[in-house]
Amino acid sequence: MAYSITKRGDIGSAMAWMVGLSIALSWIPFVGGLIAGYVGGRKAGGVAPALIATFLPGVVLLLLTVVLGALIGWIPIIGQLWAMLAGVGAWALSFMNIVPLIVGAVVGGWQEQR
Repeated sequence: MAYSITKRGDIGSAMAWMVGLSIALSWIPFVGGLIAGYVGGRKAGGVAPALIATFLPGVVLLLLTVVLGALIGWIPIIGQLWAMLAGVGAWALSFMNIVPLIVGAVVGGWQEQR
């Protein structure tokens, strides 16, 4: 009986690997994002799916921040201040990690395509 092995990328698992490794390796400033992007790019199976897997968690984080900010923002002063700080903090962390994540994802996706 012969088995055929096909290489297929999965954007969902690539996103999970990128997010999980980004959190686990966040103590290594630039290299942690590169490693997370590289592994996610390899799991995605190509450059285009790797880039989608890189930006989709950012979109989810944006929507989550907006929804949670709206839920907590109705409290007069403290809720609005907390919502603003949480939103700014989430955006700052996302932007600090996105450049090495994109570089790693492109390299990993390109190597998986070859």
